[in-house]
Amino acid sequence: MKNRPPRPLGKLVSHPASSTRVSTVTQPDTGAKVSLARALSKLGVCSRTEGEKLVRSGAVAVNGQPCSDAEQRINIERDQLSVNGQPVLAPQFVYLMLNKPRGLITSASDEKGRETVFSCFANAKLPHLGPVGRLDKASEGLLLFSNDTRWAARLTDPASHLDKIYHVQIDQQPGEALLTAMQRGVTSDDGTRLAAKKVSILRSGDKNAWLEITLDEGKNRHIRRLLEAHGVNTLRLIRVAIGRLELGELAKGEWRELSADELRLLHNK
Repeated sequence: MKNRPPRPLGKLVSHPASSTRVSTVTQPDTGAKVSLARALSKLGVCSRTEGEKLVRSGAVAVNGQPCSDAEQRINIERDQLSVNGQPVLAPQFVYLMLNKPRGLITSASDEKGRETVFSCFANAKLPHLGPVGRLDKASEGLLLFSNDTRWAARLTDPASHLDKIYHVQIDQQPGEALLTAMQRGVTSDDGTRLAAKKVSILRSGDKNAWLEITLDEGKNRHIRRLLEAHGVNTLRLIRVAIGRLELGELAKGEWRELSADELRLLHNK
């Protein structure tokens, strides 16, 4: 009998992928000066790269004066920006969770033409959002999005040591020696230290098993590389929680807003 993936943690009510309800918070005072392209990104107009193109095209004005220098420093609170003659207003912040399906790239676009996570927001009336952290193409589960860049930076800062919990299917039956070794950690060929904060067995079958793995920092393909170092292949990898925020019953490919209580959960370990 084949193993089925364990049910994700929690029982949160989800909204359909076509939902346009979003959590919003008023833009706080930023004060410090930033480049014009960066300002367009912070204000939710577009990405920084797209902002550079907009400025170079002559579409952007600062305090009514056209500007073609994407690196010009401005004060977001004091300087008035416009794009194609339309004023850019301070945004309301949006915070979303997505249950990322396997096979999607965590990027706004892909040079190889592969489908990205933003296809899950098709036809939704949302501001310019960025992913908060990443999941690789083959991974699934909880992925956050926001236009609040400072909030995103706090969550992804390695110094925050915010726990992330994964349910991982492997191609063999694990023993206590493997669990201990994963927590002890290894050093990869490129000198990267890889270790799990906690590892436990969720379910074990004849030929494979499900592990629950907790990381308090995430490096590129962290879990896959850690398992590979011990001769173990990853069959599925699902992120089910970030800090105390749980994926719950949100269906694959669907997204929903974060509540004020859930936002607080992310800052209370």
